[in-house]
Amino acid sequence: MKKSILLIALFIVTSSCVSTKSTLKNVDDNAPNLVLSRENTFVITEYSTDKKYGYNADYPVNIFFQNTRNETVNQERFLNALAGPKGEKINFSKLESCCPFPTKRTDLGAGFLDVYELKWEGQKKPIKLYLNIYEKGILMVPVGFSLKKN
Repeated sequence: MKKSILLIALFIVTSSCVSTKSTLKNVDDNAPNLVLSRENTFVITEYSTDKKYGYNADYPVNIFFQNTRNETVNQERFLNALAGPKGEKINFSKLESCCPFPTKRTDLGAGFLDVYELKWEGQKKPIKLYLNIYEKGILMVPVGFSLKKN
């Protein structure tokens, strides 16, 4: 009974906060499916030139991969593929979930972006990236990062 009440309350809150029109600008359902490397990270071959990519809630990194039931694994697969601008090892932590948006890929019809903080040695100020596990898009290295060397 408690679960039913909680689910109904969550649905009401989510649906009242979510617009029926998504503000996400870089969703691409025709993007190629993501591929895993031997190191269990996503294979990324492109670098973004858009300074908003990943840094702005309207331009999140879209990392939809097979299913969205285990969000942490897919986010780690993306973040573990990255390195600092000179190849530095990155440390990351999830700060929050925010920015509800409509999506057809959840039972409730809404998704949330996850905000991660990324740091590396010698960095002056941590970087926040917005990650979206619910939608597809071209997976790229955000401006200011490089790919981790194997």
